[in-house]
Amino acid sequence: MPHTTSTRYISGDGLSTLCAASCSRQDKQLNSYDYLAGVPGNLEACNLVEVQFKNTRKAYYVNDNHLALTKGDIVAVEASPGHDIGVVSLTGTLVQRQIEKLGYKTPIEYKRIYRKARPLDLDKWHESQGLEQDTMIRSREMAKELGLQMKIGDVEYQGDGQKAIFYYIADGRVDFRQLIRVLADAFHVRIEMRQIGARQEAGRIGGFGPCGRELCCATWMTRFNSVSTVSARFQDIAPNPQKLAGQCAKLKCCLNYEVDQYIEASRKLPSREIDLETQDTTFYFFKADVLSGMVSYSTDRRMATNLVTIPSTRAFEIIRMNREGLRPARLESDADYKPKPSTDLLEGQSLTRFDNQQRKRNNRRRNNRGNANH
Repeated sequence: MPHTTSTRYISGDGLSTLCAASCSRQDKQLNSYDYLAGVPGNLEACNLVEVQFKNTRKAYYVNDNHLALTKGDIVAVEASPGHDIGVVSLTGTLVQRQIEKLGYKTPIEYKRIYRKARPLDLDKWHESQGLEQDTMIRSREMAKELGLQMKIGDVEYQGDGQKAIFYYIADGRVDFRQLIRVLADAFHVRIEMRQIGARQEAGRIGGFGPCGRELCCATWMTRFNSVSTVSARFQDIAPNPQKLAGQCAKLKCCLNYEVDQYIEASRKLPSREIDLETQDTTFYFFKADVLSGMVSYSTDRRMATNLVTIPSTRAFEIIRMNREGLRPARLESDADYKPKPSTDLLEGQSLTRFDNQQRKRNNRRRNNRGNANH
């Protein structure tokens, strides 16, 4: 059962001015920081309550019985059929803001919260949870026998044990009508099939990424935007599938985190299609460091030849000069130009540096001959 913490700040007159309840992390990405908890009139402002269940499933219920609920309370809620057991994750004004964030525009008829969970409710709930692992294994075997191209990743029993949700992964559409009948006959419960994606499955299992931190999909992400290789190209990341793919075998979600900054910075760089003309030759775009604003040009279109790296401001200056019919002597500005070191291997060496060694060898040979004659 998730625990509840409370932090209370006291003003100078001894009155409570702010209380942040349930600040601790609950169930991964379902947790929300209720910074309005304890504020006078917060609970009365909205009678809706956010309740979370297994995995990333949560729903909103109306508290028409006016129960004194706080974050972390286990409640029995209305279900179809019977009732379900969940944990209160948010109350008060923030519930309405969460609903608006999800984009609910039409009026919705919310289900009710019956009561706080009784010991009998908890016993039945824990008993149902104990059946989930065996049910998942048996259901996988049944799906395999029917030849269905799907993987059942998890099973969630309703709190009263009358219904079971089967979470499955499949590349395409699956006709599981026969499977539903087989499952209903085997487990004697109402069956609901719910398809999830590879990213949701990775978040359910959890793990650690190459950054050393817990997976984003397992900690805070609730929405999964599409990720394309365009994001990697904008950030000059090598198109290596083994490095770009996450544990879900899809492109990493973190490729989208900084792509907007790279796109904005790339707008300050010259076009790749524009060549720079100097008095001696033509330079072609080779590569660019987007964040530092440095651009490298080569005298060959296909390979790095005579590379020159200049700031983007200098590149725009040369482009402007070329349009006016002018050609600078070199790409670098006078302030940045540094003569390249000489590559002459004989520079600074005397042409007669070998003569002394040759004389020594000749004198040594003469001495050796003289010693031999004696």
